[in-house]
Formats: sequence, C-alpha cells, structure tokens
Amino acid sequence: MERGNRLRRTFLRSAGAAGAGLLVGGCAGTSASIASPRAQGRKEAQEEPDVSPAEDLMREHGVLNRVLLVYDESARRLASKEEMPMDVLASATGLLRRFIEEYHEKLEEEHLFPRFVQAGKLVDLVSVLRSQHEAGRRLTDEVRRLAASKEANRGRLVTVLRQFVRMYRPHEAREDTVLFPAFRSIVSKDAYEALGEAFEDREHELFGEHGFEDAVADVARMEQALGIDDLAIFTPR
Repeated sequence: MERGNRLRRTFLRSAGAAGAGLLVGGCAGTSASIASPRAQGRKEAQEEPDVSPAEDLMREHGVLNRVLLVYDESARRLASKEEMPMDVLASATGLLRRFIEEYHEKLEEEHLFPRFVQAGKLVDLVSVLRSQHEAGRRLTDEVRRLAASKEANRGRLVTVLRQFVRMYRPHEAREDTVLFPAFRSIVSKDAYEALGEAFEDREHELFGEHGFEDAVADVARMEQALGIDDLAIFTPR
C-alpha cells in the first residue's frame, strides 16, 4: 500500500512539473509571438552586413567607372562634331571633384597610403597613385574650364578627356587588384573595422545619409541624357 502511495505521489509530481513546463512554454511562445516583429527588426539590423573599407572604396570606383563612360561618350561626340550638352560634362566634373577627388581619394591619401609607406610595402605603387591623383585634379580643372567656355577648344577638350580616362582605368584597376587586397594584411582586424566606420561617418558628414546612392543617381541621369543608360547597347552584335 505504501509503495502504491509513493508511486502515486511520484506520478502527480511528474505530471505537475510537465504541466508547469507546458504552461511556461505556452506563455513564452505567446510572448515571443507578440514580440516577434520588434525582435525580428533588431535581428535584421544586427545581421545587416557591414561594408568593409575595401568594399566601400571599390564600389566608389564603380561610380568613377560610370563617369569614365560619360567622358568616353563626351569625347566621341566632340570628336565627331555631334551635339554635346556641355551641362552634362559640367555635372560629370562636379561629381568627380566632390565625390572622387575630395572624398574618395582623400580617404586613400589619409588612411591607406601612409600605412603602406610606414609598413614599407608597395611604396613605389603608392607614389605613382598619389601623383596620378594630383594629375587627375589638374585635368579636371582643365575640363571644367573648357566645358564652361563658349569658345571651347573642342580638340583640346577631347584630348584632356581621353587622357583622364586612359590614366584612371589602370589606376583604379591596380588599386582594386593590388593595393586594396594588400591593405588587409598591414592593419589589425580592429583597425580595419574601425576604418570602415570612419569611412561611413565621413560619407554621411559630407553627403548625408545616402551619399553613395545619390552619387549613383547623379551619374545615372548623365547617362540617360547622353543615351548610354541602357546596358544592352554595350553588348557586341
């Protein structure tokens, strides 16, 4: 009889514990269900990938490449004496000056080049890249002056546009394939991540929350004005 009572008490305690577990589990499930939209939002924010310094610089090279397409088309039209809207060229030089020369290149000159020199790596490459930045700014000044002139020397303008494109295509290619990949090896993980935040802060400070997106939208409008916005036209027939 005593053994039967003990078994009964054991069964009741087990059933009670199981019931409590179900109750707690049910409450937790309800609470999780109620809080899920907010929790999901936090989770998505936490999981949103950070843009690394190299990725940030390389996507800005994408903007530069699209401006180079505008330069290519402008030079072609000028050389063939076709109609060329000079306001588009003025917009292109303006975007180059503020987004590439005064922002993107300054990041490289302030944060990347000195570290390579200090580490004693790719010093000759860095020297050439820096000198090309300076040459690019001189060419931009000349394009802006010629594009704003009512009596513009079209032949000289074509030459300067082509010089700029010829220099910057290998310039950015060498940075993307040599300099940026090597940069990760000369800084610590913490310093690398901190630079990513510093780059983002600088972009927001200069251009607002959507600086990169605005630059892409600007160059897209230039492409549309020149009729080169359809990617398919670049496909060989």
